[in-house]
Amino acid sequence: MTDTPARLLSLLSLLQTPREWPGSELAERLRVSARTIRRDVDRLRELGYPVEATLGAEGGYRLVAGAAMPPLVLDDEEAVAIAVGLRAGAGHAIEGVEEASVRALAKLEQVLPGRLRRRVGALQSATVAVARGDGARVDPRTLTAIASAVAGPERLRFAYLAGDGVASRRLVEPYRLVSTGSRWYLVAYDMERGDWRTFRVDRVSEPYATGVRFVKRELPMDAVEFVRRGLRGGGTYLVDVTFTGEGGRADALPGWLRERVVLEPGSGVAESGGVRVRFESADSPEWLVARLGLVGVPFAVHGPEALVEAARALGARLVEAAGAQP
Repeated sequence: MTDTPARLLSLLSLLQTPREWPGSELAERLRVSARTIRRDVDRLRELGYPVEATLGAEGGYRLVAGAAMPPLVLDDEEAVAIAVGLRAGAGHAIEGVEEASVRALAKLEQVLPGRLRRRVGALQSATVAVARGDGARVDPRTLTAIASAVAGPERLRFAYLAGDGVASRRLVEPYRLVSTGSRWYLVAYDMERGDWRTFRVDRVSEPYATGVRFVKRELPMDAVEFVRRGLRGGGTYLVDVTFTGEGGRADALPGWLRERVVLEPGSGVAESGGVRVRFESADSPEWLVARLGLVGVPFAVHGPEALVEAARALGARLVEAAGAQP
């Protein structure tokens, strides 16, 4: 193989498999000399790839973990698998990795060859996943189109269906995508209304970047806080819940609750074998009480009143669904 860039990519692809490669085997596969392999390994090291060499009869080359993540070389099957996985994760807003999933997916789909993009689309259309929360699912293609416009940055056009059923066309300067764990939101400057707006991404359709670049304006506050204020009509609400019974221990709760446990001296909560949890939330009370119920530990809601009412309503619906009398 005489084409040096192509040979380096082929060598890198081999080294990215989890094994150690003898220099003689690499030379045979790439049809070059062992001396050429050594030079190519040095070039990869100069580019930041941590290639480790071991001496002796059983020695060879392998790629090890370095200080930074180097570019990866993926074959067709690997690229399709990663794209499908990222689409699934992005579409369901997995807590903790949602924004990173969308950024990675946008980068990957930008460089996917057409044949692979069609394979990813075919796999996506042939599978059905269970919806979470209130069933507000997002097309990953919409997310990646918006994410690309945010990264550009490029002005974005799309169709939008408001909560009251009014349809409109919007031209915006996209600023940031924000996930609450159950829904995706776009924070953007609306060009026609001359102000900042929050858009639910599951209500966005036909998004496309106009190609017009812009200098990002300064949002008056953090994007997450901006979304929270919009959801709660100006702010969040304080959740106050006690978990009781055998599972009423901090170490028995999932991570998103464990870090919010409070133990108040003299409150009697810790002494009675329970833990109290307090935190601010911008989620709807209906979604949050359902999520608390899925923890699988008995709990009591102290406030706010909207969360108490949501718990009562959900409990009544579940009792009715089970065919019992409340």
